[in-house]
Amino acid sequence: MHQALKADDRFWTLAREPARRNALLAASLGWMLDSMDVMLYSMIIPAAQKDLHMSSANAGLIMSGTLIAAAAGGISFGFIADRLGRTRALSLSILIYTVCTGLCAFVHTVPQLAICRLLLGIGMGGEWASGAALVAETWPQRHRAKALALVQSAWAIGYALAAAVVAVVMPHFGWRAVFLAGLLPALVTVWIRRKVKEPEHWSPSTDTPVSRLFRGRLAVRTAVITGMNAASLFAWWGLFSWAPSFLAAPVSRGGHGLDVLHTSTWTIVMQIGTFLGYVSFGPLADRFGRKTCYVTFLFVAAAVVPLYAVVHSSVAILLLGPVVGFWGSGYFSGFAVIASEAFPTALRGRALGFSYNLGRIVSAAAPYTVGRAAQDYGFVFGLTITSGGFLMAALIALCLQREWMSSQE
Repeated sequence: MHQALKADDRFWTLAREPARRNALLAASLGWMLDSMDVMLYSMIIPAAQKDLHMSSANAGLIMSGTLIAAAAGGISFGFIADRLGRTRALSLSILIYTVCTGLCAFVHTVPQLAICRLLLGIGMGGEWASGAALVAETWPQRHRAKALALVQSAWAIGYALAAAVVAVVMPHFGWRAVFLAGLLPALVTVWIRRKVKEPEHWSPSTDTPVSRLFRGRLAVRTAVITGMNAASLFAWWGLFSWAPSFLAAPVSRGGHGLDVLHTSTWTIVMQIGTFLGYVSFGPLADRFGRKTCYVTFLFVAAAVVPLYAVVHSSVAILLLGPVVGFWGSGYFSGFAVIASEAFPTALRGRALGFSYNLGRIVSAAAPYTVGRAAQDYGFVFGLTITSGGFLMAALIALCLQREWMSSQE
């Protein structure tokens, strides 16, 4: 009898239950397609720069603007998720970022492109808070780290999918056609609205003021979780939004001079490591603890990024790519579970929206900072800046307390 109960309690057994399976699939698809739509821009920057006469600084500024809009969208959708439901917020956010991605295909000036990316950012920001809250409240605490790690791993799939779309579409149809592929995820919203149910623990929140996040014990949690996320997001966006351009840039500017096909291939290989980092975090966290794994990932990322920036061989950069992807991204699986467990259900959507997206406001400076540094001093210096962000995030994360990481049913 004991063995039967134990078998019924396994992760993949629970995943067969429609409510948990559909919640996990919906959040994963939303995050994967979010990643694809956002990273399509990073992949086409060199081509768009030539066509629109856009400098690297302005290209980075557009990405920074997208992150600021994502912050506003994430905070706003946190309220929507708490008031109207996780699935409604998730569907609306996906619809916004897919439509706005398609609109990017029709721009003819840099300001037009910037407006489309700003609108896309609103949907992009809303997706994470809605999806993370949905999964956290659908899965039990003992498997929550694994479930959210699987959701986070979808980002790597979306990034690699963006590279594949660019490799297939852009050489034949140009960079504008690449954005039209970003319209396809809109179909996912229909399935979500029909098949994904609200978590049992959720009910419309109308009497729990958001000000509770900034008072007493919750204020400390909000400060630490927001701070570590801000530093890590600064590092991530500074590094990965410019990694494709780093591979494609001329050797004279510190790049590797790869063509479109090789840049896409190298990027996809890097995302294999990123995917493994995301999915590994859950089992590692169960074995060694959430805080230990989270801090370790960040410290190692701070150490390996400078190596990635200075190597000269294309083979070496190919081999180091998955290593950087593993350590430089895997900790995000930890943030999702740490943040979701640190706050009560009535505030969870708003807490996730605030802590993640205020960090995005800080990280918005990263694409511009790295782009400007790359323009003035070369890509090696620009990418190495991000190592400091990883290090700062690790130091802030040392303040996490064990009692925060418990079940918040």
